[in-house]
Amino acid sequence: MAGTNSKGAELVVEAWLNPTFKENLLKDPTNTIKQFLNFNDFSTNMCVVESTDDIHNLIVCTLCSCYPRQLLGLPPGWYKSRSYRTRAPRNPRQVLKEFGTEIPEHVKIQVHDSTADLRYLVLPRRPKGTENWSREQLIPLVTRDAMIGVSKVKL
Repeated sequence: MAGTNSKGAELVVEAWLNPTFKENLLKDPTNTIKQFLNFNDFSTNMCVVESTDDIHNLIVCTLCSCYPRQLLGLPPGWYKSRSYRTRAPRNPRQVLKEFGTEIPEHVKIQVHDSTADLRYLVLPRRPKGTENWSREQLIPLVTRDAMIGVSKVKL
């Protein structure tokens, strides 16, 4: 199971706790990330996609393995594999099942294709029952896999 990457997790948790930050992160992700994390040299063009009760987002790079390393660390081997890159866009529900992630049939799965010019980050759903949790309690819940979309944030 993938562990936490603090930079990406910090963004997710801030969005969960601060509605204004969340709005900015979704509208202008590159600049919001740059300012929040004090990444003066952050030049990666980003798009943040929010998973909701009705939509589950999944990230893939079909051409190679474009990936926001500054936020998520090194890409996992499976992300770079030809199998994941070709199967995720065609049969995302089955690929997610292989990761142990069951998505109900009524939930739409949106697959986003990262490129050298545009990288994606999933803003996963906050787990129910964490409404009164502190930032320090929430950050360890947010895994790299949840920010790619192959898993949900779990308690």
